[in-house]
Amino acid sequence: MSEAKLICNNVWKIFGSNPKRVLNDHDHSKSRAEIQAETGHVVAVKDVSFEVKKGECFVVMGLSGSGKSTLVRCISRLIEPTGGQVIINGEDVTMMDKKELRNLRRHKMAMVFQHFGLFPHRRVIDNISYGLEVRGVGKLDRIDKAMEILKLVGLEGWDQMYPRELSGGMQQRVGLARAMAVDPEILIFDEPFSALDPLIRREMQDELLELQSKLQKTLVFITHDFLEAIKMGDNIAIMKDGQISQVGTPEEIVANPVDKYVSDFTEDVPRYKVLSAGKVMRATKQKSIPKGYDPILDNAKIDSLIDICADSDIALPVTCNHTGKILGEIDRSIIMKAMNSRS
Repeated sequence: MSEAKLICNNVWKIFGSNPKRVLNDHDHSKSRAEIQAETGHVVAVKDVSFEVKKGECFVVMGLSGSGKSTLVRCISRLIEPTGGQVIINGEDVTMMDKKELRNLRRHKMAMVFQHFGLFPHRRVIDNISYGLEVRGVGKLDRIDKAMEILKLVGLEGWDQMYPRELSGGMQQRVGLARAMAVDPEILIFDEPFSALDPLIRREMQDELLELQSKLQKTLVFITHDFLEAIKMGDNIAIMKDGQISQVGTPEEIVANPVDKYVSDFTEDVPRYKVLSAGKVMRATKQKSIPKGYDPILDNAKIDSLIDICADSDIALPVTCNHTGKILGEIDRSIIMKAMNSRS
């Protein structure tokens, strides 16, 4: 099993004049609205726990006011948590002194924001190399590294331009390149593509996924868009009123939403793009693969099987992608049901 890179244990963030008192003395079973009415304090993050494995993209998804952006700022201590632990590489971030925290932000963690946060008076190359400059890296070395990352994000030839001379999508590429230039272990994205036009947004999603397939960084990705969440995330945490309603893979959440709040997000999702053969297969007595057919793996998405099953009445065995053992079978009728189902 992959090691946990980031662990949040019972993280709280309460805004108000005496948040520690509210955390220690107030009934934790009460809702955010009840606590606010009784104490005048706002519970932005309530008892949140999850783990992020090394190399995965973990998405925190929720509507405006759900607490997702506050939570992600607690991870880096841009906002001080009121309670709980944030553990990175086995070290509790909440216990770090200023020097240790500065080292964490400079060497192990980087953030990409919705509104880019570029320096308007610096050229693209100087924006990208800024984190290395703060580290004290020599000019030639940091420019070499920045040029390398510039090429990686598709901005080769734009190094001498200013941010105002770039489109929104290109500016976000600069923001991504600046974060990547310091070679962080963890990249945190706070709704990075929300300000972009839909076509550019999809393009940036695809490019980030392609980069992730090469670099295998640990990503924490914040969004309010469920379709973006299921596209980007290996695992998704859905937040409401400062709490996590459900954590799971995109497939688990779409197939088995825990409540109406989560179910409402999944209602318009094309299920056949999310569900796998292993989720919809039926039991089988078949013990071998029919001649002329390749095995169907249990983790194959339904949309990738449409052409295979559309013109055939044969039920094809589904095999485990790890062991090759036959687990069940799938045919055209199962594919059609999965494509038409909304529940």
